[in-house]
Amino acid sequence: MDSAGDIAVIIPAKDEADRVTATVSAARSLPGVDLVVVVDDGSDDATGEAARAAGARVIRHSRNKGKAAAMESGAEAVRLLDEGRDRPRHLLFLDADLGESAKAAAPLIEPVRAGEADMTIALFPADRPKLGGHGFVVRLSRDGIRRATGWEAAQPLNGQRCLTRAAFDAALPLAHGFGVETALTIDLLRKGMRVQEVEVPLSHRATGTDWRAQAHRARQFRDVALALATREPTVARNLAKLKPSAKPPHPTP
Repeated sequence: MDSAGDIAVIIPAKDEADRVTATVSAARSLPGVDLVVVVDDGSDDATGEAARAAGARVIRHSRNKGKAAAMESGAEAVRLLDEGRDRPRHLLFLDADLGESAKAAAPLIEPVRAGEADMTIALFPADRPKLGGHGFVVRLSRDGIRRATGWEAAQPLNGQRCLTRAAFDAALPLAHGFGVETALTIDLLRKGMRVQEVEVPLSHRATGTDWRAQAHRARQFRDVALALATREPTVARNLAKLKPSAKPPHPTP
């Protein structure tokens, strides 16, 4: 890690003991990184212990609170550690399952550090595994961002993002759960902040097709829809028409 760095890496993690060690080690090697914080979001395995052994500071939630809450906890920890510094660190959010590929995240940092962007979003190359969420959740998020801001996001659900502290604070409180990425993009663009997608050769574990994966996608759909509903009157009206028992559409195999 860079002893004179200006980047803090925040890694929300739930049951990632098998991959978080490699992710933390890779993140610590990034230029400008002098702090890695792992938020153990109620894991049932040894995620926290593995992250700490790899050199991360670890915050543990006693129960699973969701991605947005983990991001807020990590950012608050960095804020406290930044007291007394001349300027706050920029915040780089990475998924816990990136493994060794996390060492390729440096291009996300450069536009933020140079003052060219307030937030960067990773754009995985076309030959990398597809992001979880299947087409229907991605379309929901992309279309919602376009309607709300006029900006077309190629990978709106990508959680690998670098932000200035001011940009992160401007988006608080974060949208619930998996709606956080969609809401972050909309809220910052509406505040006149600069958002860029940056291609980086990162990769993470592909979402499967079993019932757990389908349940994960259903939660994604719910959280993205709720985030949009508070930002788009049209979405709110459409959701109000749904019966209480209505469920998000099943993705095709």
